[in-house]
Amino acid sequence: MRKILLIGAGKSASYLIKYLLEKSDEENLLIIVGDVNFAHAKKLINDHENAQAIMLDVFDKQSRQNAIQNCDIVISMLPARYHIEVAHDCITFNKNMVTASYISDEMHKLDKAAHDKGLIFMNEIGVDPGIDHMSAMHVIDRIRDAGGKMILFESFTGGLVAPESDNNLWNYKFTWNPRNVVVAGQGGAAKFLQEGTYKYIPYNRLFRRTEFLDVDGFGRFEGYANRDSLKYQSVYGLNDVKTLYRGTMRRVGFSRAWNMFVQLGMTDDSYTIDDSENMSYRDFVNAFLPYSPTDSVELKFRHALKIDQDDIVWDKLLELDLFNSTKLVGLKKATPAEILQKILMDSWTLAEDDKDMIVMYHKFGYELNGEKHQIDSTMVTIGEDQTYTAMAKTVGLPVAIATLAILNGKITTPGVQMPINKEVYGPILKELETYGIAFKETEVPYLGYNPLNL
Repeated sequence: MRKILLIGAGKSASYLIKYLLEKSDEENLLIIVGDVNFAHAKKLINDHENAQAIMLDVFDKQSRQNAIQNCDIVISMLPARYHIEVAHDCITFNKNMVTASYISDEMHKLDKAAHDKGLIFMNEIGVDPGIDHMSAMHVIDRIRDAGGKMILFESFTGGLVAPESDNNLWNYKFTWNPRNVVVAGQGGAAKFLQEGTYKYIPYNRLFRRTEFLDVDGFGRFEGYANRDSLKYQSVYGLNDVKTLYRGTMRRVGFSRAWNMFVQLGMTDDSYTIDDSENMSYRDFVNAFLPYSPTDSVELKFRHALKIDQDDIVWDKLLELDLFNSTKLVGLKKATPAEILQKILMDSWTLAEDDKDMIVMYHKFGYELNGEKHQIDSTMVTIGEDQTYTAMAKTVGLPVAIATLAILNGKITTPGVQMPINKEVYGPILKELETYGIAFKETEVPYLGYNPLNL
C-alpha cells in the first residue's frame, strides 16, 4: 500500500482524513496519522482498516525521521513554525511534502534542494492561503487568455459564524485560532495599491477604514485591510495593475466596536501585566483608564472613547461582561492581548451545536477591447458540526486533493511552490465543486476602487 503520513491532527484534519480514507481502497492507500495526542489521532481514524494512528512528537527527531522515512508522501498540518523540521527530513529522505501554511523564508531557501532532487513541496494549499490563490488565478488567467488586461484585484476572506448560529451582538464567534483574531493587523502598517498610488493604514486606524461587501443570500459584510497586499503583485503577475487590495471579512459593525480595544491598548502583546492572575475583568479594563475618585469604570470607559450610553457599541461591550468584578483573569504574567482573548472566549467560543462559515469575495477589474469590465466572485461554505467545520473542509480538502494528485503524478513541477499554476488549480477547483465549494461569478459595472469608507 502507498503510505501517506499526516503529521498533526488538529482542528483542520477531520475532512482531510475523511477524504483520504474514502479514497483509500480504490487508491491503495494507508493513512498514517501522527500526533502528540495519540488518543485524538486514534479517534479521527475511527478504527478504519486503511489507517493507523501513531504517537508522534515533532521534537523527537528519531521518531519523526522514522515515520517520514517509512512513507511515500508527507502532509504537515503542524503550526507553521514547525514545518521546516519536517521539510529538512523530506529533503534527506526524498519525500514530497504538502502544507497549508504560508511559505516561510526558511522554506523558500529549500527550493533549490527540492528542485535538484525533483521533489514537490506544495505550500499554501488550504483556504486562505490556498483556495484564494486558486480561485483568483482561475479568473485572472481566463481574462488574460481572452486578451484582457487586469487593472484591479481585490480579495477578502472571513472565518465567521453561520447565520443559524449567529446569536450575539458582534455577529462573531471564534472559528479558528482566537489569538490570531486578537493580534490581527499588528506588526506594521497595512500596505496596498489604490488607483496607481501606494497606500498605508497604520494599526491604530486599521479598523476604522473598511469596505462594504454584499453577498447574495447572506447580506452585508465589511472588510478591513490585510497587512501586506503588495506581496501578491508579482505572485499573481499583476505588475501593471492599478489597484491591489486584500482584506479580512467581518459582519458590519464589528470593526468599529473592535477598534475600542485597539484604542485602549487591550490588544497589545508586547508586555505583561503584574499580578494579572488576581485581576478581575473589571480591574483589567480599569487598568487602561485614568484614575477618578468618583467616576465608575463604565463612565470612564465611555468618556475615554466617546461612546454614548445608547450606542450599539456600548451594548456589545456590556454583552462581553467586561465590567464583571467577580470573574478573575486567572493568567499569570499575561499580556493585555492574552487577557482580552480569555475574556472573549467566554462569549465567542462556538457552542456544541454551532456551525461556522467561510466567506470569500474577489473583485476582478480588467480592460478588454478598449472597454472596462468587472467580475465579482463569491464563495460561501457552511460547516456541518464541530468536527466537520467549514474551516476544516476548506483547509483539509485542497490539501488532500493535492496530496493525491502529487502521489498519482498529476502534479509534477518540482520545488517549493504554491497552487497558482493551471496544472494544480484546474483539477482541484473542479473537484472542490463536487463537495459544494464553488464560486458564483457576476458581471457588474466597473466602478474602479470606490469603497464606501476607505
